[in-house]
Amino acid sequence: MRIDKYLKVSRIIKRRTLAQQACEAGRVFVNGRVAKPSTDIKVGDIIEVHFGDRVFKCKVASVDEKVQKNLANSMYEVIE
Repeated sequence: MRIDKYLKVSRIIKRRTLAQQACEAGRVFVNGRVAKPSTDIKVGDIIEVHFGDRVFKCKVASVDEKVQKNLANSMYEVIE
């Protein structure tokens, strides 16, 4: 699954266009590398998103195309 779609489905970022813009601005990292919106992710990858001065770091637990809103946070494990 693409990183921009994963960020939207897991509800880390609310809209896919915002996720694409964050990737293009260099604020999203996958396994320590800057991620383009089309970067493929898999279970076990480490995602780091920079929101201003805050950093959100998580590990991908599952990759599902559709998830209910109340189960979205089960798609990742927060590291920091």
